Amino acid sequence: MSDNWVVQNLENALNTWNEKLAEIWQLITQSPTEFKGGTIWNVMVNIHGAVQAIGLALLVLFFVVGVMKTCGSFAELKKPEHAIKVFIRFALAKGAVTYGLELMMVLFNIVQGLISIIMRASGMGGATSTILPDSIVTAVENCGFFESIPLWAVTLIGGLFITVLSFIMIMTVYGRFFKLYLYTAIAPVPLSTFAGEPSQNVGKSFIKSYAAVCMEGAIIVLACIIFSLFASSPPVVDPNAAAVTQVWSYVGELIFNLLILVGAVKMADRVVREMMGL
Repeated sequence: MSDNWVVQNLENALNTWNEKLAEIWQLITQSPTEFKGGTIWNVMVNIHGAVQAIGLALLVLFFVVGVMKTCGSFAELKKPEHAIKVFIRFALAKGAVTYGLELMMVLFNIVQGLISIIMRASGMGGATSTILPDSIVTAVENCGFFESIPLWAVTLIGGLFITVLSFIMIMTVYGRFFKLYLYTAIAPVPLSTFAGEPSQNVGKSFIKSYAAVCMEGAIIVLACIIFSLFASSPPVVDPNAAAVTQVWSYVGELIFNLLILVGAVKMADRVVREMMGL
């Protein structure tokens, strides 16, 4: 690393970004069962088991209410077609509540398979590191004390922006895990609504929302791949320009690309929900 303070400040900011991007790349391929050693997952599974009893009680309630609203009289239940339809609905709803966790993990694994396919098709084994060009390092090191003063201001502002955007990115990925754990813990209650025809829309919305959270991973991976391709072709900097102009041009374009990436990741939830019709 260079001994110049300005160069060190920029390199530290870029190192923070590279570390967070590499962490995002690793976390996005990780299952909730493995995140943080599986400790959080075990607690959520225990909560899921406790809530399951409430879900089974609500299952009966939604079933009775649904039968009362869809059948004009109990005489209709004597018809084989109505009785079989009601029985099948109850059995499927019971299965959804009892084996809901397993079904949700199957859906998650399907999406993770999609993410793996996207990563293999891109030909990238990981995130591409962003490195400060040697021409900028040389130009900054050749500056005198007074010429370095505006560079300090530019690098301080640019480094601050890059660091903040790095933490926004990583918090978005952590937020996805947070939502996955919430859906896992509370799943039996919305799934119990499948027992009644009038209330089944709640269960359908829950499944769609959970699928949307899973799909966020694919959008985040695509955004990181696109940014990595941008990063592999660094901004063109005029070597004949003043050092402050070179640094400002490089940092400005880099921050612009980072803002696009962060914006795309932050909109991942909205994009997926629009795709799912939510």
